[in-house]
Amino acid sequence: MLKTVNVSKTMPIPAATVWSAIAGIGGLERWFPVITACCVIGNGVGAMRVLTLAAGGEMTDRIELIDHGRRRFQYNRIESPFPVSSNLGTVEVGEALDGGSVLEWSVDIDADAESLDLLEFVRQAITDGVAGLEWDLLDSAAL
Repeated sequence: MLKTVNVSKTMPIPAATVWSAIAGIGGLERWFPVITACCVIGNGVGAMRVLTLAAGGEMTDRIELIDHGRRRFQYNRIESPFPVSSNLGTVEVGEALDGGSVLEWSVDIDADAESLDLLEFVRQAITDGVAGLEWDLLDSAAL
């Protein structure tokens, strides 16, 4: 059953700064508490991102889209320890009226109907990761 998890966050950080971090593909271990390591193999579209999970196991993403004009990024999770048959993530960064940014992160997951716990885990992981990204960018700006 296909389900979509959406997380939206307005940040007091310019959209160009947020986009630069997202488009860089790596760094997820700094933002997501559930990820202890992020190894990027290759560059740009087609690159692979191997994520080591704090609870054990790995996930592998293939980068499908990096659209600098629209500030849109997509990845396809091709390996995961979770019971899903597909997992497509989309991240978009827009401009907020106050000069900050709005980050929209959605994940389309094809999982068993009984996987509500997994969907909540994904929602919380993304929420925590987006908060970590904001903190990391604000901390970097303060240096």
